[in-house]
Amino acid sequence: MSGIISPSILSADYTNLERDVKLVEKAGAEYLHIDVMDGSFVPSISYGPNWVKQLRPETDMILDVHLMVINPEKIVDAFADAGADIIGVHVEATPHIHRALQMIKNKGVKAEVVINPGTPVTAIEPVLDMVDQVLVMTVNPGFGGQKFLPSTIKKIAQLKALKDAMGYQFDIEIDGGVNNETITAAYEAGANVFVAGSYVYDKVDPAAKIATLKALTD
Repeated sequence: MSGIISPSILSADYTNLERDVKLVEKAGAEYLHIDVMDGSFVPSISYGPNWVKQLRPETDMILDVHLMVINPEKIVDAFADAGADIIGVHVEATPHIHRALQMIKNKGVKAEVVINPGTPVTAIEPVLDMVDQVLVMTVNPGFGGQKFLPSTIKKIAQLKALKDAMGYQFDIEIDGGVNNETITAAYEAGANVFVAGSYVYDKVDPAAKIATLKALTD
């Protein structure tokens, strides 16, 4: 089964967002990654629920919403109602990760737990049986264009081993520094969903970049 590519609109042209979304959809991207940042959990600020609401009628891609916010349970319902298909919450961002994931599931949306580079897999083991996807941050969250952290490969492999041993069905997504040079090792370790921002939206040929990433994970 080939890998799923999830272009991040964080690296798209905001003044031509509809164009850039259509472009990656036509190129074969299955997911659209939407980074929500609050300026507290991470330094940057971006996108509220209205962005998702406006994008929803413009594309058939899966809207993959990544909440990089403190106490995400406060805004889960708003993003679910806006049209998110997947909502990811950081284990580091709330003392109530089980409740946050439960809230997502109760809205009929796929639930994802997210871990930062410095967080061990053991931190999310108690909730792996209830998630549809696990997102391993392969850079420190908050900014696009960072370099892939090779140390995160071990974490992907640990998750894959746990998934196989326990019979879990979750997808393993990675986000940060994904390009033609880093994707293969992550894929071989067990990742199957790949967020790519600056590599895809480099203003040269996004369609060709998506084709390259899909070929490397086929």
